[in-house]
Amino acid sequence: MENVGTETPDYNSEKNLLLRKHEVYVLKNILKKYWLTALTLLMVIVAGTLTNSSGVFASSPQQLYDQVWKLVNSKYVDHTNNQQDWKRWKCKYDKVIKTDEDAYVAIQTMLASLNDPYTKFLDPKEFEEETSSIKGSLKGIGVQIGLRDGKLLIIAPIEDTPGEKAGLLAEDEILEIDGKSTKGITIDKAADRIRGEEGTYVTLLIKRKNQPNKEYKIQRAEIEIKSVSTKVPEKAKLDDSVGYIRLSSFISKNATTEFENALNYYKDKKGYIIDLRSNPGGLLSNAILISDMFLDGGIIVSTVDRDGYKETTRATRKYITDKPIVILINKGSASASEIFSGAMKDNKRALLVGENTFGKGLVQEVNKLMGGSGANITIQKYLTPNGTDINKKGIAPDVTVELTEEDIKTKNDVQLQKANELLVQMIKNQKVCVK
Repeated sequence: MENVGTETPDYNSEKNLLLRKHEVYVLKNILKKYWLTALTLLMVIVAGTLTNSSGVFASSPQQLYDQVWKLVNSKYVDHTNNQQDWKRWKCKYDKVIKTDEDAYVAIQTMLASLNDPYTKFLDPKEFEEETSSIKGSLKGIGVQIGLRDGKLLIIAPIEDTPGEKAGLLAEDEILEIDGKSTKGITIDKAADRIRGEEGTYVTLLIKRKNQPNKEYKIQRAEIEIKSVSTKVPEKAKLDDSVGYIRLSSFISKNATTEFENALNYYKDKKGYIIDLRSNPGGLLSNAILISDMFLDGGIIVSTVDRDGYKETTRATRKYITDKPIVILINKGSASASEIFSGAMKDNKRALLVGENTFGKGLVQEVNKLMGGSGANITIQKYLTPNGTDINKKGIAPDVTVELTEEDIKTKNDVQLQKANELLVQMIKNQKVCVK
């Protein structure tokens, strides 16, 4: 692996710091383009498994930089800091950092030397977006958007939001936002135009296949970001005894409550399929609490910090159900998804079906900084109940089933079909887990 920290250019001058600002700008734009072509993977890299930390505050740009340096120096999981002398960064930009933007660029450069995509600095806008995800709400119309061949498209309207109620559909092309063309627009700028204060309106000119262009005037509202759905995928046929729960993320503080509500909704079912495919992770606490709903004792997860201190979390024996479980996983299942899957597999509580998971076995701490910015610092690695470090390895399914491009195109979900078949067998045999 390339060691970013060993050949860092000399940015200790105003001229070179300005050049670095341009490099960071270019890097951000490259990442945005990558987001459009590999949405799930980037979400895995950016989201991670998070814990909450008390706020860290600074009163000047230089002190902001110093605070982040101290956080890494005292908490970063790799005490070698990527095989480099961390002290070399302590005073590197003294007398150079004059503005918040200078501090942001210097911090990004410093953190890049760790060669850790999960340890990152968030400017105020990025930190606000992350905070909104954790809170489980945002203000807007409730649509996911993306770019394809230069066209601004609606990926999907979120269920029970103003966008869905107005009649917006997946694959709709947004030609104009409030009378302004979307030609050449970026995702960030489009999102900024569509979002707004609750109660205000946004007008979208929509192009839909085989229909004349149409304007939609939609009132913005506070949108609850739902993590759980009980809606069975299109064309899927499940046995009447099976309850289907799709958990798309562990990031929202509401995820645990939503999941418990889904179990109650299916209280008359005899078994559950829990779909974690392309779930990028989220809060460590959510993974633990949801695991605890199924386990009658046993280890859920262990974390290990930079000093080798191991902390083990066990189930409380206050489980909600002992019915059979099949969990669907794939290469987009990461972080908190892997904690939950690993806990269920190692405790022989569920059968895992699908593909090998992503392999993200690190825990980040969220630190709030002055001025609305923040820093996510990798502070621990985690181990499954059997003591397995899954970082960069992932978790293997008990039953491997791959989806082909043709399966996806025709919406032939062979993974879900197999999960249904196995769960029915488990229910019939009255077994919690089949090996």
